[in-house]
Amino acid sequence: MQDIYPSRCKSEPEVLPRQEPVARAAWRESAPLSQAQIEHFDSQGFLVLEDLFAADEVVALQDETRQLLADPSSLDPETVITEPGGSEVRSIFAIHRQSALLARLAADERLAGVASFLLDDQVYLHQTRLNYKPGFNGKEFYWHSDFETWHTEDGMPRMRALSMSVLLAENTPDNGPLMVIPGSHKSFITCVGETPDDHYRSSLKKQEYGVPDQWNLARLAHEHGIVAPTGKPGTVILFDCNTMHGSNGNITPFPRSNAFMVYNAVSNRLERPYAAPRPRPDFIAAREVEPLVMQSGSLARAAQVERAFA
Repeated sequence: MQDIYPSRCKSEPEVLPRQEPVARAAWRESAPLSQAQIEHFDSQGFLVLEDLFAADEVVALQDETRQLLADPSSLDPETVITEPGGSEVRSIFAIHRQSALLARLAADERLAGVASFLLDDQVYLHQTRLNYKPGFNGKEFYWHSDFETWHTEDGMPRMRALSMSVLLAENTPDNGPLMVIPGSHKSFITCVGETPDDHYRSSLKKQEYGVPDQWNLARLAHEHGIVAPTGKPGTVILFDCNTMHGSNGNITPFPRSNAFMVYNAVSNRLERPYAAPRPRPDFIAAREVEPLVMQSGSLARAAQVERAFA
């Protein structure tokens, strides 16, 4: 199995060129994005979409996620990740399997349709999660490329996946918003250190392997700058799987939360890990490919129907 993005196999990091397109479909009149939006995603590696959801849809999503956080005992305990050194919830994985409304969100054509267009393929959910960053105590997410982990630990062959973060609380410059390095998706920064067995058990709290070196991070930041997209609840931030990103800790009293969906092209299904002893569990990296069936209509209405039959 040829590895065109070898990582965690040498004593020194390397910078490898990206060997494939970013936005894989050319703009056409029926496209779900404008030509300018597609060009921005292609060149910068991220895109901010506003006003996709009506106010009542945002409220329905916020209500649903508050209920999940209020009663984590109702969830699969393996999917609930707490803050390092604490008991506050940091992330809940596989949310599309544990919430009908969030499964409906992930399949919504306003999200999945955009992902399918940009990846020029049918898509499936590689991973979903709720990310929380509580006030005062929310810890940072250190700089990383998702693809480096998905490639080495999950066996994702190519850079044909993207993430969408649906903001569920106001993201301000102060409460630890997502930060990205525009243009960083055009290079692959290899990492050093052999992947430990069952690395996911510690990395979901604090990642120590698969972390880029500071020299290359500094070079990328000086060359491209750092952008911290912010927005009101309902804003969607999408970014390429190889875009370097992270976030600071939150010492404000204002919590930050988002619903996070990773869309992978069906043709890019996982193989065996390239640099790990065994695949990560299915709740982190889906190995059974189920192409999404696009859904349309109001999320608020979907929530009402779900409550009526609950």
